[in-house]
Amino acid sequence: MRLGSEIFEPLEKRELNLLSRTTHLGVGAHQDDLEIMALHGILQCYGSSEQWFTGVTCTDGRGCIAEGPYSQCSMEELAQIRRREQRDAAVIGQYAAVVQLNFSSAEIQGAGAPSLVQELLQLLKTTRPRIIYTHNPADRHPTHIAVCVATIEALRQLFLETGHCPEQVYGCEVWGSLDWLPEEEKLLLDVSSRPNLSAALLGVFDSQISSGKRYDLATLGRLRSNSTYCEPRKADASELLAFAVDLTSLVQQTELRVCDFVRAAIGRFQDRVCNALKKHGENLSQHLNSHRV
Repeated sequence: MRLGSEIFEPLEKRELNLLSRTTHLGVGAHQDDLEIMALHGILQCYGSSEQWFTGVTCTDGRGCIAEGPYSQCSMEELAQIRRREQRDAAVIGQYAAVVQLNFSSAEIQGAGAPSLVQELLQLLKTTRPRIIYTHNPADRHPTHIAVCVATIEALRQLFLETGHCPEQVYGCEVWGSLDWLPEEEKLLLDVSSRPNLSAALLGVFDSQISSGKRYDLATLGRLRSNSTYCEPRKADASELLAFAVDLTSLVQQTELRVCDFVRAAIGRFQDRVCNALKKHGENLSQHLNSHRV
C-alpha cells in the first residue's frame, strides 16, 4: 500500500483475517461518505458472523470546511481528526476494516488517478467482495466522480485479469440525487433497521457537523423523503430508503465509456418525461378543440 495509508481493523480479530472475509465493500471519497452512501451494506453486516463490511476512504481529509470549535485547527490537525472520526465510525459499525488511502483530492482528479486504480485493484484482489457501494457517476462533487470512475476501472481490470465480478455494484447518492435516472431503473435499498445505529454512524463526524454541515440530518431526511416519495399510490413500504444505480453491467462492458452509460440513462429519462408531456398535451388539445365553436 502507498505511503501514509492505513488499515484499521476495529475488532482486532486478526486470526480470522477479516479483510479477506469481506462480503460488502464501500469505496468513498471522503471521511463520512461511506456512512452516507453505503449505509445499506453496513446495516446488513452489523452483528453478523457471515457478512463483513469493509470501507475504503480514498482522500486524506484536508480541504474541508472548518468552522466553530474547529476554526483554529490547521489542515494537518483537521486531517488527523477526520481520520480518527472514520476509525470511530468503523468501531461503532463493527466493520471488518476501514482502509484510508490518504490521497489528496487533487491527486485523484489528476495525475494520481492511475495510482488510485492500482490501490483499489489490490484491495479488490484481497477482499473479493460480493457487493460494492461507491459514488454514482453523475454525482455533483468532482472528487466523488473521480473515485467512482477509478472504482469502475479497478473492477474492470479485476474482471479482465481474473473473470471475477461482484454480484452487485451500486452507485449511490451523496451530492445530488438520482432524479436523472428513470424511476423503474432505481434500485431501492431499505435502510430502516437500526435507526439509532444510523444516527450514531452519521453523528460521529463532529468536525463536519459542528462546522455547519448537518450531513447527519440531511442524510436521514433524504432517506425518509426517498421512502415517502417513492410510490405515489401506495403507503410507505419502509421508513428509510436509499436509491442506487446498478453499475454491474458497466463493469462487465469494458469498452463502454462511463459518460455514454450516463448519457443513455439521461436519454431514457428525457424520453419518459417528454412522452408524458406530449400525451397530456395532445389530450388537452383534443379536449379544447372539441369544445370550440
